[in-house]
Amino acid sequence: MRIDIDRLTEAELIDLNNRIVERLRFLNQMKAHSQMLEFRIGDRVTFQPEGRPAVIGMLTRYNRKTVTVITDDGHHWNVAPLFLRSAAPAESAETVDKNVIRMKRE
Repeated sequence: MRIDIDRLTEAELIDLNNRIVERLRFLNQMKAHSQMLEFRIGDRVTFQPEGRPAVIGMLTRYNRKTVTVITDDGHHWNVAPLFLRSAAPAESAETVDKNVIRMKRE
């Protein structure tokens, strides 16, 4: 289907432009949402910020266009889901130091 924009008035062109922009935003949000569904809250993920070493953390929240990742050192990052990759689970303290025994609190 072709639209002959040469015959449209200024008001019709503005309306068409607004509808196109809104539709493109919707499609972009749908793509981001489907990419978010590849991960779950609590998943260990990694991503590569530009000019920095790879960052590893836990996915903690879904936002409108991004997800929130909290790194092991406590930093918060809002990352577009297309940049995320699954990361290996973090080693627990029990596997790192076998000479330490965790005690239950009463």
